[in-house]
Amino acid sequence: MRLRTCLVSLVLLAAATAVAAPQASKSAATHDPEIIDAQAYQKLLEKYRGKPVLVNFWATWCEPCRDEYPMLNELAKQYGPQGFRVVGVSMDDDGDLILMRRFLARYKPIFPNYRKKAGEEEQFRQAILPGWNGTLPATIFYGKDGKQAGHVLGEGTRDAYEATIRRLLASESN
Repeated sequence: MRLRTCLVSLVLLAAATAVAAPQASKSAATHDPEIIDAQAYQKLLEKYRGKPVLVNFWATWCEPCRDEYPMLNELAKQYGPQGFRVVGVSMDDDGDLILMRRFLARYKPIFPNYRKKAGEEEQFRQAILPGWNGTLPATIFYGKDGKQAGHVLGEGTRDAYEATIRRLLASESN
């Protein structure tokens, strides 16, 4: 009887491990974007100094953000080989973490994404782009020198983005 109980326990333990393992590896593969504040954002820009960069601020609840995001991924694929970089920053609240994960899983960005630290929204926005009232999406272009080279508040057109990207890439070669 004791041997039988031991065998049943081992089988149940093995079954529980087999069921839990895929879930554990799935959660380990799900990397939430790193949380940044204004100071970490400046460090992020330093990381990309020497390359032209497009930083897009988005949120899952923002319909124009959802419309624009696939285009940003296409631009990253198209211009990445030429040295252009795209970075995303989610402005979602902590309560929207599940929606943000679904958003990223759906759009499968090839570029890095970060998440704004909760609180101090006004200070964060003003440190990023003085005068920014929180309109989303918000896209800021930086030249290879790390200085702002333009911005788009609200949904931008592919033509406008590509014109700025080509200008930044051309100035990089000079």
